[in-house]
Amino acid sequence: MNIEQIKQVLPHRDPFLFLDRVIEISAEEIIAEKTFPKDESFYEGHFPNFPITPGVIILEAMAQACGVLGAHIMKRNASKDSVYLLAGIDNVRFKQKVLPDDIIKIKSKVITSKRGVWKFFAEASVDNKLVCSANILCADKSLDG
Repeated sequence: MNIEQIKQVLPHRDPFLFLDRVIEISAEEIIAEKTFPKDESFYEGHFPNFPITPGVIILEAMAQACGVLGAHIMKRNASKDSVYLLAGIDNVRFKQKVLPDDIIKIKSKVITSKRGVWKFFAEASVDNKLVCSANILCADKSLDG
C-alpha cells in the first residue's frame, strides 16, 4: 500500500500520519515502514544538537500500523461515521534510539479480537535491531455515541 491507499483506511493526515508504506499485509500480520526526515519539527526540541525520535511518536506509528491491519481484516475504510481508536498500550519497551532519517520497520500481528476490541503485538526495528515493542489495543467506535 502506498500513502494514498493508507489514507483511505486511516483518518490521520499530515502532520500526524506516521506511515509511509505498507510492505505486506494479511489477515494476521502487517509490515509497514516510516522514515522521519531530519526536518521534522519535533527534532528542534527533542533534543537540540542531539535529535532523537520521540518514543510516543514511534508508538503512534506502531498504533497506526495496527489500525491499518484491523481495518484490513474488517474490510473497512475511514469514514465519518466510525473511527478505529487507540484504546491502550501495555508492556512497552524501548531498546534503542531512533535518529533522523532512520527507516523504521513496524511489524504487528493480531493476538485477540473480541466485540470490536483488538489486541495486537507490535515491534519497531531499525536495520533489523529492535527499537520498541508493545501490546496495543484498538477499538472500533461509532462517532455518534
